[in-house]
Amino acid sequence: MFKIYPVTETTPPPADYAVKINGQPVPLNFARVSKEPYNRRWPGHQRQLDQSEEAAFVSLAADEPLTIEVASLRHKPLAHAVVRPLSLGVKPEMRDGVAHFTIPGNAYFTFEPDGRHNALHFFIDPPADYGISPDDPSVIYYGRGIHEVGMIDLKDGQTLFIDEGAVVFACIRAFDAKNIRILGRGILDNSHNRETIHFEANEEHNNAAVNNATRLHTIQLEYCTNVVIDGITIRDSLVYNIRPIGCRNISISNVKIIGCWRYNSDGIDMHNCENVLIDHCFLRTFDDAVCVKGFDCYYEGDVEAAVQTAMHYKGGNYENFRHVLVRDCVIWNDWGKSLEIGAETRAEEICHVRFENCQIIHALGVIMDCCNVDYARVHDIIWSNIDIEFDDVIPPPAIQGSDAETYKPVIRDYQPAVGCSIVQFHPEYSAGGGRRGINENLIFENIRLISNKRPRFYFCGFDAKHPTRNVIIRNFQLNGRKLRKGDYDLQLGEFCENIQAEE
Repeated sequence: MFKIYPVTETTPPPADYAVKINGQPVPLNFARVSKEPYNRRWPGHQRQLDQSEEAAFVSLAADEPLTIEVASLRHKPLAHAVVRPLSLGVKPEMRDGVAHFTIPGNAYFTFEPDGRHNALHFFIDPPADYGISPDDPSVIYYGRGIHEVGMIDLKDGQTLFIDEGAVVFACIRAFDAKNIRILGRGILDNSHNRETIHFEANEEHNNAAVNNATRLHTIQLEYCTNVVIDGITIRDSLVYNIRPIGCRNISISNVKIIGCWRYNSDGIDMHNCENVLIDHCFLRTFDDAVCVKGFDCYYEGDVEAAVQTAMHYKGGNYENFRHVLVRDCVIWNDWGKSLEIGAETRAEEICHVRFENCQIIHALGVIMDCCNVDYARVHDIIWSNIDIEFDDVIPPPAIQGSDAETYKPVIRDYQPAVGCSIVQFHPEYSAGGGRRGINENLIFENIRLISNKRPRFYFCGFDAKHPTRNVIIRNFQLNGRKLRKGDYDLQLGEFCENIQAEE
């Protein structure tokens, strides 16, 4: 079966593409994405709109092969296009300027006739029957149409259901809640969420204005237990898309994240949680995609006292982050890091984290990163069966110093590091804390990279008592060829122990 979701237009759609699936015309949704890798410290106001562009996406469900036709309406007839992830093995055939290809069933992928720009995103979900009744008193239901909500507070046992064709303009939060669900195949739109500016901040090379504004995350979960998020599309997040803090037993599946272009628009950033599954999601983010973090605390005062209070909320123990599985996700990163531990690591332990079977289709920052700027013992972290696709020419990330500056790539032959593990002090993220951590027992295995350059890894520790140690890189393939020890660009800083690149 296949089922095309209805589209509720929130703005006049640009005429970019005409799409047919199994001969049936398909309506398009749109989002705003980052156009160029230009970031800066929070300057006291939001990012400039001309650093973004519109992107289209198609939403449906299917469990059978689909024949797809794509015609360009805005540009000249299509001469070529790439479907990513390349591991799908799909190569469009061009006939009279129209692309034709077949997809075996549900998948998340992009159709790219113009490289990183003007991409068409396909979100083909597995079919689902959630068994939800709008009349159930425990259900907050939104059907087809536009819903201006503002804030949704979830309580114990509640289900938020965003149905096909629904566009809900809202933030969602839950505090100390149990057995909550966010379900459906509609759109949670955060584009009406704006920061509250408290005082004017100097934008010029600013390093201290992050606290001049209050910015709400799209989904904020604190000290919640038994959380399920499934099926929704999140569009245009102001800050993080999904931010669990001190939560237990979380499942995030079939979630699509797009429209991240504003500052700090991370994908899924988690703090001192336990038992997390992130499964079969698509994330196109401006900042970091999936992050496992310790507590953070950006405020004027005794930061560590505030963190200790948070770690022992209601007499509980939230000192550690343990047991995370991130699998079968497709990631497009427009600025930050893709699969990350850190940077904030205020936890006693961050451990037993596994990233597996993920496809990185575009990236500009480190792909597999462990950045320990606080005091956690980070150990037993595995990146396994990761496919990475680097463009032949990658625009280097740059920092904007003022509104008047424009993006001008200055680094030729730029390629981000494939993997990195560092222990360091950071003047902002460490917030003056004197304790340092350790990174140990890290594995990068069965990594497949498509690139015109050698893979680069970087490792360093902080001092002899706070090293990076016991790291294994094994079964790494570059353009289908298994690498030998001397084939890596392996950069070792100080205080590294037992870093092995195996054949």
